[in-house]
Amino acid sequence: MKYFVASDEDRLLDAATRRTLRGSFADLSDGVTHYELAGPEDGELVVLVGGITIPLFYWDELAARLHARGLRTLACSAYGRGCSDRVQGRYDEVLFVRQLTELTAALGLAGPHHVVGTSMGALVAMAYANQRPEAVATLTIVGPAGLGERPLPQRLLRNDVVAGFVARRFGRKLLEDHLGHNVRDPGLSGRLVAMVRDAYRFEGSLYAFFQTLQDFPLYERQDLFRSTGELGLPVQLVWGDDDQVTPITNLDTVRELLRPRQTHVITECGHMAPYERPDDVGDLLTSFAVSHTDRLEP
Repeated sequence: MKYFVASDEDRLLDAATRRTLRGSFADLSDGVTHYELAGPEDGELVVLVGGITIPLFYWDELAARLHARGLRTLACSAYGRGCSDRVQGRYDEVLFVRQLTELTAALGLAGPHHVVGTSMGALVAMAYANQRPEAVATLTIVGPAGLGERPLPQRLLRNDVVAGFVARRFGRKLLEDHLGHNVRDPGLSGRLVAMVRDAYRFEGSLYAFFQTLQDFPLYERQDLFRSTGELGLPVQLVWGDDDQVTPITNLDTVRELLRPRQTHVITECGHMAPYERPDDVGDLLTSFAVSHTDRLEP
């Protein structure tokens, strides 16, 4: 699919724009990454890996809870999201794992650290753990993508002509329809849509979203779950019982493949548990991290 700028993408990601934003920026091999390293400087580090649409601001409420519990956090916007660069190229698993690896290296965060991945970010987090198991103290997977067969509409998007037409003509509506299924609470859903919509005013955003749908292996990832389960890492699985995006009907399959030491189902919660239930997820992450401090020893 050729790079394009949608008609309502009226903002540029440049140095002047970035000076108005909170957080920091790292110039990595594929482009500039927007990140925020925050919390107690002597706290154990939690690396937060987001899903297909979200900017780093998505993690704000959870990060605040983790800081109050003595943990430090690293959140970033993946390429094509938030205020990180819109890369003109493949948006595959290799790109996002490289971004995470380069960012932690650039900041001197050798690990091991606690890694949290949600939705598509769960797949990135697992791939990162498979490449660098020595850098992972614990791994928490929330509402993971990666199971089931690729739906017909997404198979059609593999065709560049079809993908380009759909992205330009219907991209904004498809994106917002997707966001509408993420969160149960209408108030939280409205805030989420506003947050993502604001970031999608930057040129190249819809291109990046649809290029990710083309390039990233979001389905039939049983081998990745299985290989992660075989690493022997402390793994925790968290899922909302009313997840409409990555349904909890896959819970038993994930447990069999991933072999988590703990599994938690959050009731009356949709796809975005860290955003919807930051207190609950914060408590789970803190207790799991504390119970596996042995992984932090040299």
